[in-house]
Amino acid sequence: MSGKEVLPVVEGGKGISVSNGESSGAWASAGGVGTFSGVNADAYDDNGQLIPQVYHGKTRRERHEELIKHSIRGGIYQARVAHETAGGEGRIHMNVLWEMAAAEQILHGVLEGAQGLIHGITCGAGMPYRVAEIAVKHGVYYYPIVSSARAFRALWLRAYNKFRDFLGGVVYEDPWLAGGHNGLSNSEDPLKPEDPYPRVKALREMMNSFGLNETPIIMAGGVWWLSEWDHWLDNPEIGPVGFQFGTRPLLTKESPISDAWKQRLLTLKKGDVYLNHFSPTGFYSSAVSNPFLEELKGRAERQVAYSVEPVGDLTAEFMVGPRGRPVYLTEHDRERAQGWVAGGNSVALRTPDTTLIFVDPAQAEVIRQDQIDCMGCLSACNFSNWAQNEEGTTGRKADPRSFCIQKTLQNISHSEDVEHQLMFAGHNAYRFASDPWYQNGFVPTVKQLVERIATGY
Repeated sequence: MSGKEVLPVVEGGKGISVSNGESSGAWASAGGVGTFSGVNADAYDDNGQLIPQVYHGKTRRERHEELIKHSIRGGIYQARVAHETAGGEGRIHMNVLWEMAAAEQILHGVLEGAQGLIHGITCGAGMPYRVAEIAVKHGVYYYPIVSSARAFRALWLRAYNKFRDFLGGVVYEDPWLAGGHNGLSNSEDPLKPEDPYPRVKALREMMNSFGLNETPIIMAGGVWWLSEWDHWLDNPEIGPVGFQFGTRPLLTKESPISDAWKQRLLTLKKGDVYLNHFSPTGFYSSAVSNPFLEELKGRAERQVAYSVEPVGDLTAEFMVGPRGRPVYLTEHDRERAQGWVAGGNSVALRTPDTTLIFVDPAQAEVIRQDQIDCMGCLSACNFSNWAQNEEGTTGRKADPRSFCIQKTLQNISHSEDVEHQLMFAGHNAYRFASDPWYQNGFVPTVKQLVERIATGY
């Protein structure tokens, strides 16, 4: 892959500072493909001190420009660390989200500043039509992340067919089992996981119809032991295949996550990873169920439809806001709302969908301040209503049912707090507790993990 023979095992890129130059360089050094995250990556000064991503701009637009500079500087820094750590072995890839802010600008900036140090770009969370053109301009391979044959077909016909020679592989990411953001479409049921085999078989058939018979598919999401995928190997219905590991590299010596996070992984049970729809990106995502997610669940559950005028069943008057302005609920919902207020969730916040949610005053202030502090980290954000366009807005109300993803991912990456932050993980993370290899709290090096994976068990 990416111009060199490597072990067909790939480190999944986990954004904000969760897969970095040290972890990806170690993975490449072991002979595989290491992937660092290019999403707001960390940079350090000449004294080895973390350069904090502090924003001074008074407007979102100004802070957005600061964020771009942080991202390019951090991506270049991590590419250099990865290159030095790899020692010429394996391959180094950078992962970006197409829906992150200024994805194209950041890609150009990092690839220019780290010329020759990065061999491939993996990109998902959206439809990254232009990633091929950008990769080719800088002489690197590109690896789109898709969750269906249909998605790849659209990408190929619109753009990728012009850049065939630099398509290094196609990452199929299981939308029910992968950690982080999940590519579930509107036609797929989040509660009914589908077997990946027929979906990947359909992807291979689609790729073969375009003459991509030798282009590898990289299976991501739900991969633990390769022995469980034995029927995929040397299988003409699947073709050349590699496997991506996102969750397992979290629990390694080189992994930059906190010890608290690593210890939490060792205690997870089946079902502790929760597929949810709270992300401000609008995508589903998979994360460990903790008080942070429970609070978001609570907001969604303490929700009622309202009208500013009595209409239909919405005739029960209810006062909201510091000025006590009336809105109209159903009689049943007014009783529910009164109960929430009596229980301490006394602040009603309006959503873009003509509903109210009820939160306590302290949480309401956090939501308000986080929306004010927005630095435009996404191309479009449901939580703050920021959008990367001339108007700087999605045109919809900010949605208090969501959260500032930049804030919580920075917090969990740089602190020991794993209870009140978003903790992404794949749905197989519970296997840390049941896999005998991790008994007695054993944490391997990346080299040990890659060697273990290569045995099949």
